[in-house]
Amino acid sequence: MPPSPLASPSPSPSPSTATATATAERTRQLRMVAASGLLGTAVEFYDFLVYGTVAALVFGELFFPGADPAVGTIAAFGTFAAGYVARPLGGILFGHFGDRLGRKSMLLLTMGLMGGASFLVGLLPTYATIGVWAPVLLITLRVVQGVAIGGEWGGATLMVVEHAGERRRGLWSGFTQSGAPLGSLLSTAVVTLVVALPKNEFTAWGWRVPFLLSAVLLGVGLFVRLKVVESPLFAEVRKDRAEARLPIAEVLRRPRPVLLACGVGIGAFTAQSLLTSYLIAYATGIGYARPQVLTALTVSASVALVVLPCACVLSDRVGRRPVVLAGAIASAALAFPVMALVDSKSPGLLILAVVLGHGLAQSLMYGPLGALLTEMFGTRVRYTGASLGYQGATLVGAGFSPMIAGSLVAGTGSSTPVSLLLCGGAAITAVTVLFVRETSRTSLTGAATPAEVPRAQQIPA
Repeated sequence: MPPSPLASPSPSPSPSTATATATAERTRQLRMVAASGLLGTAVEFYDFLVYGTVAALVFGELFFPGADPAVGTIAAFGTFAAGYVARPLGGILFGHFGDRLGRKSMLLLTMGLMGGASFLVGLLPTYATIGVWAPVLLITLRVVQGVAIGGEWGGATLMVVEHAGERRRGLWSGFTQSGAPLGSLLSTAVVTLVVALPKNEFTAWGWRVPFLLSAVLLGVGLFVRLKVVESPLFAEVRKDRAEARLPIAEVLRRPRPVLLACGVGIGAFTAQSLLTSYLIAYATGIGYARPQVLTALTVSASVALVVLPCACVLSDRVGRRPVVLAGAIASAALAFPVMALVDSKSPGLLILAVVLGHGLAQSLMYGPLGALLTEMFGTRVRYTGASLGYQGATLVGAGFSPMIAGSLVAGTGSSTPVSLLLCGGAAITAVTVLFVRETSRTSLTGAATPAEVPRAQQIPA
């Protein structure tokens, strides 16, 4: 029966109800994007630390046999560095298409390549099976992984920051940054289980398990990423047809922000690399048992899971620069005491050393980087600029540090080179921070660099 013409029409939603619904949807999407960033960075650091740990323990023997043990370890870390050399290329490649086509599609691709390459490392035959092709394939997969990681962090971080409110960008970027200690905890837990195997079983097949398990993280991460929506700021750029034609050209036309972004991150990645992956090789070499070193890394990652988001929230209140600078000063001041504690050969002091150097000082430097580097570039070139600065810092700070440290320690028989590298990385960050303009109160809409933002566009405290 048709409705009576006198029947009252269905009431339309009130403006307040519509606003509440829109706000709830934005909050839901922000949480989904934050979870996507957390998982992406967790996969990145899981792969990074699993590779570094296994390289320190067994890759020299399996893929570079016949060499002196020290030379084999250096060669294994050489493949580690190969992945870092590829990262800036990935930042340029995925940054270009991320700034041209959108963030979401690139993030699905980078996660797939990143996790897929790690899974395939777990299936690789060794030198004893296929000869020289074993290290060739290992390096190839490491490069593929490096290219994918080069585009992963920038896209994941700026998606979160571009979805977040103007006053809480540090808070929400902290989810992406917290993927680092989460990935560290997961990798350490898995490696701890497999190194408990008898040595012959670990060498025969146990080392493969952590790489194969990366498929689980990959599946969860892709499932979450399929549910997120495109960045609202990039959507505005596309609506206005204002995409950069060649983002890398625009970024390099004014290279100062990229160079500053790179310099700010070097200290965090030097400490990250030397006090995790390299520390395993160094500590086991001077007499620590593998489980003792892995326990220290587990405790440190647990501390970082608390310190790092606190540093991000603090950067919203006092600014990015003061927090990063405090971390750099702490890292430099603790460099020699930390290695002295490691050299004590006391398991308890080893834990204290890694907690101070990595869980505390490194987290203060690393935490605010997500928001800071994203805020240094305009929407048109943000993916390319932030990725290039971040991956340049990883290349300089983390890519070569283990190899350099291994060579110098083998030549001197002392941990002093490790302390000097930690001091050097922290010093570069501290000096660079002095040249970076505070970005925490800068609007993300339309600014090319913080230096070009008029004071009228600064967000009041």
